[in-house]
Amino acid sequence: MGKGGSLSEGVIRKIVLSYTYVAVWIFLSFTVIVFNKYILDRKMYNWPFPISLTMIHMAFCSSIAYLLVSVFKVVEPVSMSRDLYLRSVVPIGALYSLSLWFSNSAYIYLSVSFIQMLKALMPVAVYSIGVMLKKDNFKSDTMANMVSISIGVAIAAYGEAKFDTWGVVLQLGAVAFEATRLVMIQILLTSKGITLNPITSLYYVAPCCLVFLFVPWVFVEYPLLKETSSFHLDYWIFGTNSLCAFALNLAVFLLVGKTSALTMNVAGVVKDWLLIAFSWSVIKDTVTPVNLLGYGVAFLGVAYYNHSKLQALKAKEAQKKAAQPDEEAGRLLAEREGEGNDRKNESQT
Repeated sequence: MGKGGSLSEGVIRKIVLSYTYVAVWIFLSFTVIVFNKYILDRKMYNWPFPISLTMIHMAFCSSIAYLLVSVFKVVEPVSMSRDLYLRSVVPIGALYSLSLWFSNSAYIYLSVSFIQMLKALMPVAVYSIGVMLKKDNFKSDTMANMVSISIGVAIAAYGEAKFDTWGVVLQLGAVAFEATRLVMIQILLTSKGITLNPITSLYYVAPCCLVFLFVPWVFVEYPLLKETSSFHLDYWIFGTNSLCAFALNLAVFLLVGKTSALTMNVAGVVKDWLLIAFSWSVIKDTVTPVNLLGYGVAFLGVAYYNHSKLQALKAKEAQKKAAQPDEEAGRLLAEREGEGNDRKNESQT
């Protein structure tokens, strides 16, 4: 605090930068979602090939990541053996490819607003899978919160004007695969002391995703693309879309690195409400009062979940700070005892 209780210039700069990172991430995340919807929706650009679109993204992102890591040396690579890559990165790449494929496919069948409502189930899926794989401890109050989120999403689904069963199955599948991927990152990478930022993640995971997606692409989309002559791409549309997807990964790196993952979760809630408003006002998707009621219930559940995580982090930090003086006192006591023993030995000599 400066004179008169005003904030110092450094603190103000830090606050402004934090809000800037949040705003950039929301804008890019918003843009990528709406852009993907525009390309895939049959009533808009009418290019309903989600596997192909995901492969274009992965090819573009892996190329840029390769240049940044191997050519220009902007980002340091992670030392990783072939065995570790096959056992840890490949399963994560498989889950990521399925998550992206299913989530992009859902845009063909569902409105942007309803997809955001279904995505509110992500904490439920992550916690449930974490408990099943013994990465999280079962807590009755947390599970009750997860049930409240699920009830809210169920109400929103009940009130959906253009409910499509296949679209819902695809989006729920995407949520399940993404949640499993997040838990597996903790098990296969974080537990082994390996941390990947978004650039190194793309460097290692994107080529792997490309290989996995190639298999269903050959059987599902290649014959249709060949038949409809849809191989002729608009480089401006797909180039801009891929660039936005890569920029979003950079924004994630900045947001999490300069603030925290919890900040991104909170910003994600703001982004979801903005997307629902945009979907209703600009795309003219139907958003019913029951939709909003259900999502409101789910929103409160997610907000409480984020609040609980924040309190847990604060408690953990407080424990660390409390342990530091004890450790320091123990170290000083050991030093004094050592000095006392030295003097005793000297006097005996």
